[in-house]
Amino acid sequence: MLQNTFKDLRTGIISFVLFSALLGLAYPYAITGVAQTVFHRQANGSLVSVDGQTVGSSLVGQNFSDPKYFHPRPSAAGADGYDGGASSGSNLGPTSQVLATRVAGDVQKIRDENGLASDAKVPVDAVTASGSGLDPHISPAYAELQVSRVAQARGMQEDAVRKLVEKYTDGSTLGVLGEPRVNVLRLNLALDAAQAGAAQ
Repeated sequence: MLQNTFKDLRTGIISFVLFSALLGLAYPYAITGVAQTVFHRQANGSLVSVDGQTVGSSLVGQNFSDPKYFHPRPSAAGADGYDGGASSGSNLGPTSQVLATRVAGDVQKIRDENGLASDAKVPVDAVTASGSGLDPHISPAYAELQVSRVAQARGMQEDAVRKLVEKYTDGSTLGVLGEPRVNVLRLNLALDAAQAGAAQ
């Protein structure tokens, strides 16, 4: 009986070491190697660089408040929003008076800063945060609402700004998953590049 116990113990130890090496070392290294080889940019955070300097990630929203930039959707991540280390939503539900008051204020702010009529409709994503608080995209409707303000602030033609919005609008994933969306960081960098090119 003691011999069987030692045999079972030895089998258990061998299995533990084998599976630890296989699933704790070999598998993670293999997956990391494949990711770095096949999906290098994505595996490293989809970082966006300008002149060799990293300015953000195309997967993580950041705040733009200057009138010459397209603004992202609100963020509840961290005390001032857009904090990658504090990704979260506000946890305020549809019956929350705090949320209703904030949204009403944000709707008026959006109308004021974009020169809209007092009864103009405002897209939902313009005044509500995503679940992560770090959504890098806005809807085409929210982008269109901002075209006039951005064009005026930059001294550009609205059609030129609208063409850039169209260029940086991603369709549904695989043609069926999700809604069309505009990457705010990539669009704003393209606007800067277009103006810098026109100035040369």
